Amino acid sequence: MPVQLDAVPETLLWTLYHRAAEARRPDAVLRDPRAVQLVEAIHFPFERRFGRAAPVLAQWQALRAACFDREVRRFARHHPGGTVVALGEGLETQFWRVDQSTVRWVSVDLPETIALRRELVPADPRVRLVACSAADDRWLEEVDTSAPVLVTAQGLLMYLTRPEVHRLLATCAARIRAGGIVFDAVSPRMRDRSARQPPADAQTYRPPRWTWAIDRRERRAIRGITGLADLETLRLPRGRGFAFRFLVPLVQAAPPLRNGLLSILRARFGAQRRS
Repeated sequence: MPVQLDAVPETLLWTLYHRAAEARRPDAVLRDPRAVQLVEAIHFPFERRFGRAAPVLAQWQALRAACFDREVRRFARHHPGGTVVALGEGLETQFWRVDQSTVRWVSVDLPETIALRRELVPADPRVRLVACSAADDRWLEEVDTSAPVLVTAQGLLMYLTRPEVHRLLATCAARIRAGGIVFDAVSPRMRDRSARQPPADAQTYRPPRWTWAIDRRERRAIRGITGLADLETLRLPRGRGFAFRFLVPLVQAAPPLRNGLLSILRARFGAQRRS
């Protein structure tokens, strides 16, 4: 199937491409056969557009996905009747990687991306597709908030503005009785580097500019959102090779170093509301 996307929606093809590249390895850190199938089914010049998938970058993407998978499995184990809401899910195949036959799933993304999922990704009676921006809280109307809900936002919030991020977190915390959110965020240094545009004749793919970042001050601001509690930084699983087996875990154990990279964070809903 031919696919044509640009700007932020195109990043879903970039992440899919690298996840599939890692999944093809016999020693892959993430088993994702559906990602491989999707890359083979989509008529898109992946290598010409994104370059040859670098093993280090592919493994990094896979380990990030594996960290989110771990949190979803943890939630499903403790709340088998709960709902996972995947904001900005793109062509993620997490539902099939973590499915325990009980959890319900809501996939939220822009209309063009949801249309693509309908074409390419198999339907399932426990999966509901919602076509709207994650920053538009209409998607909450499709979620049963009487049971615990885990919201995931992988590779999404850095493309929103700070007011949009805070509004999203505050709205979720106000309307979801129990559960939590897992999201990733870049450092201010990474955000600022993304603003440096390549030369006009450069052929190298550059993702859209990141607009929101997190540092110690921003962490304090998020901790102050009513109904949100226990904000903590999660660690990537150990990977393959010296860097991902030893160096990255060492960096993650040292906050001054860890905070300069992409962070994956988890927070809980249901904290005592202030009147």
